[in-house]
Amino acid sequence: MEIVNAPHLPVREAWLARHHEEALMPELPVVDAHHHLWDRQSGRYLAPELSQDIEQSGHRILSTVYVQCRSMLRRHGPEAFRPVGEVEFAGGCAAMFESGHYGEAAGCEAIVGGASLLAGDDLLPVVELMLARSGGRLRGMRNPLAWHPDPRVSSSPVTPPAGLAASDAFRRGAACLARNGLSLDVWVYHTQLDEIAGLARAQPDLLVIVDHCG
Repeated sequence: MEIVNAPHLPVREAWLARHHEEALMPELPVVDAHHHLWDRQSGRYLAPELSQDIEQSGHRILSTVYVQCRSMLRRHGPEAFRPVGEVEFAGGCAAMFESGHYGEAAGCEAIVGGASLLAGDDLLPVVELMLARSGGRLRGMRNPLAWHPDPRVSSSPVTPPAGLAASDAFRRGAACLARNGLSLDVWVYHTQLDEIAGLARAQPDLLVIVDHCG
């Protein structure tokens, strides 16, 4: 089991079960564009749990996108290649869904990995290995970027330094993503949006997806 110092409370299943909302448009085809899977001290959420949520949601969920959350990183080998383990893990979960044993939805049909863009020009070998190990499912990368000068503002187990997306190394890594047809997911606070806008202007060929923004 992973030990992650996340600032999140454990999931309270009994509390969640007290209220259920009916789907407004149950026939609408849906792609769940952002979810995680993990096995941590704060709780377990893997293929069976995702399948159960899909089945009980009342929505017509056809496909899902697994997004980086530092699950199942490789224990051994170079630091830059540790996130390959997460892509392999998500790909394995996708194979579980493809078996049909976990319902009709194509779980983890697309994967957003977590290779560090700070590798800059050296990112390519990691990207190439992730592409090979993903079974064609890799669509992009996400790096921890959420930073705020007030230490009380914390929503991530990883606290990056300020101005990461504006650094030369990060932008060279972002250029590598663009050259390989991959997007960049960014998890930032609203106070960082100017920095992300600057990154987007500097990399006009890069698809930037802003998530967890508030």
